[in-house]
Parts: sequence; C-alpha cells; structure tokens
Amino acid sequence: MRIFEISRTQVSEHAALAPLAVPGACGAAGYLWISLTRDEFRASLAEVQQILQTLCLTQLVDLHVADLLNDQLPSHYDYTSQYDVLVFRRLANGQGNLGNGKGNGNETPPAAPPTPRTGPPVLRRVDTRPVGFAVFDRVLLSVHPEDGAVRDAFATRLLAAGSPDDRGAPALDVRATSARVPASPSDLMLRVINQIVDGYLDLRRELTKQLDHWQTELIDPRSRFTNWGALMEARQSLHHLDEICEDQRAAMQDWIDSLETLPVPQGEAERRERELIMIRSRDVLEHIERVVHHVHRLEQNAETAVQMHFSVQGHRANDIMRVLTVLTAVFLPLNLIAGIFGMNFEFIPLVHKADGFWIAMTSMLVIAVLLVLIFWRKRYLARTR
Repeated sequence: MRIFEISRTQVSEHAALAPLAVPGACGAAGYLWISLTRDEFRASLAEVQQILQTLCLTQLVDLHVADLLNDQLPSHYDYTSQYDVLVFRRLANGQGNLGNGKGNGNETPPAAPPTPRTGPPVLRRVDTRPVGFAVFDRVLLSVHPEDGAVRDAFATRLLAAGSPDDRGAPALDVRATSARVPASPSDLMLRVINQIVDGYLDLRRELTKQLDHWQTELIDPRSRFTNWGALMEARQSLHHLDEICEDQRAAMQDWIDSLETLPVPQGEAERRERELIMIRSRDVLEHIERVVHHVHRLEQNAETAVQMHFSVQGHRANDIMRVLTVLTAVFLPLNLIAGIFGMNFEFIPLVHKADGFWIAMTSMLVIAVLLVLIFWRKRYLARTR
C-alpha cells in the first residue's frame, strides 16, 4: 500500500491510512492518491471505506468493490453521482517490466500466474491484468495487480515532480499545460493510464519485428518454414490484443462522453482544468486508437504473409511440374523410336545395317536437341527470379 498527499506544488508519501481518516487531513487544494494491490484492498477495505466516508462523504458501492477486486474483468467505465470507476487492463509483468519503469524491490509474484505460452518471448508477454480506479473529488483510489510495476514507476516520477528544484523554487504551476504535478485525481488517473498505453506501444514494436522476420522466411521460396505453431499463436495473440484495445477504447470513450455531459464550470480556473482533462483524455484515446490501428495492420500482414507463402509454394510447384512436363515431352518421341526398334519383327529398316544403331541414336539426339531449343524459345525452360 502506498498513500500520497498531492497539493499544487508538493507530493508527500504517508506510511498509514489512519492519520488521514480525519476531516481536513489534506489541504483545501490537495487530494489523496491511495494505491493498493488487490490483496491489500481486500484486507483494508473497511479502513478505506472509512476514509472515503470522511473525505468524500460517500463510500464505494458493493458492486464497484467487487469490480475492483475482480482479476478477470475487462476494461470498462461506470459512474455514480459522486465518483467514477474505470477499469483498465495493463500488460502483465511476467517476462519483464512492461510498465516503463522499475519497482521498488518489494514486488511479489502474481497470485495467479498466466498460462505458459509457447513461441517467441514477445508472444508470452501478451497477457493482461486489470487496474481499477475510483475517482472522487479529493481522492483517487487505484487497485493494482500484485506486482505493482506501473504504480511504483509512476510514484517515482510523481515524487520527483513534486520536489523543488536545485534552487529551492517550487515546482511548475499545475494549471500550465506542461505541469509536472497532476492537478486533480482525474488528471493523475489519466497520466497513469497513459503510461499503461505506452507499454502497449512498446509491445507493438516488438511484435512488428517478429512478424517482419516471419514474413521474410515465408516469402523466401528456398526456405522451409516450420514454425507454424508460433505463427498461429501470434495471430491468436494479435486477435486477443485487438479485443483488449477495443475494450480500452470503449471505456475511455465512455469516460469522455461522461465528461462532456457535466455542466460547464463557472470559474476560469475550473474551466481551464476541465479543458486540460479533456485534452489529456483525448490524447489517451488517440494513443489507444493508434495501437488498435497497428494491431489491425499486423493481423492483415500476418494473414497476407501466410497467403503469399502458399502462393509462392504453389508457384514453385508449378515450376517443378512445368520442367517435368517438358522433360517428359522431350523423351516421349525418343521412347517412341526406341519402342519401334524394339519390336520383334524380322524386317525392320536399319536393323541389319552395321551403322543402323548410330543412325537411330543420332536421330534421337537431333530430335531431343530440337525439342529443347523449341521449349527454351517458348520459355518453358526459362528460370524465374
């Protein structure tokens, strides 16, 4: 469990929830980020509900608690009149850190490890775990998988952003577009989600390299491609990744639609903050759509590579059959001549002549050479590049 108190210019981390469970625990312009793993959230649910009741005058609905604790829930968005719930699936931290950052060294292995995958290591990384967010006015509650890689990576950046610079000056104004400290729980949630999407962008590049390598092998007519199992699993993984990204896009679109239905704030600062939230939300949606578009293209490339492979193999088989057919056509008249002279008749031309054998062989050779020249001129024996 990690608890952060975030104000306009400062970020501080607390060790326990109890001191925060009183009115006025954080300043008027600050908010809390309570980040827990699922086991921690299950164990400290009563304490978390007490803090939400004290600071936000409401508690999580039982169905939303069940959603945050569900390890198999797809990406989706839901809301109440007092808070929003967004579940977003991130890449599992099985073969390496996919959260664009390193943990704090206290990570534990997942309680339910994914089923082992075959094929290249990049395919074994196409596995996801949900991250749940409950967004209140002054509290962001996030529930993470057991490894906590994304949380720890972003917490390191958040603490660095909230610390003063070398000259002792405060951090940048949070109302600016390039603010380092998130201005609200919604802003913080969107930044975490953006980091999760960046993990998909990195995976997309590795999948592209792997599929390009397979395409080169498939198109090469001299190679014998035997890694069909890995290729089929790659197509299934791409289809699975497509479904995950589509759920993410639908959830983020629902979040944006919900923001658009809210009344326009009266103050200039509030309107500016709403605009920044909308801009960041659309930016996250654009990143997700970019991943979806590239996954669709990878699926098409994989399908096209397979079709081209069988087309090349069919063309190669046609070349072989053409050569065999030409050779058969060349030897057919020679077999006819040999069959005629092999008949058991007593009187056959050239049979009783001393040079009859050489005349027949010369005739057969001339016929064979003429047929080869004719077929070569008609490009029946031409080599195709």
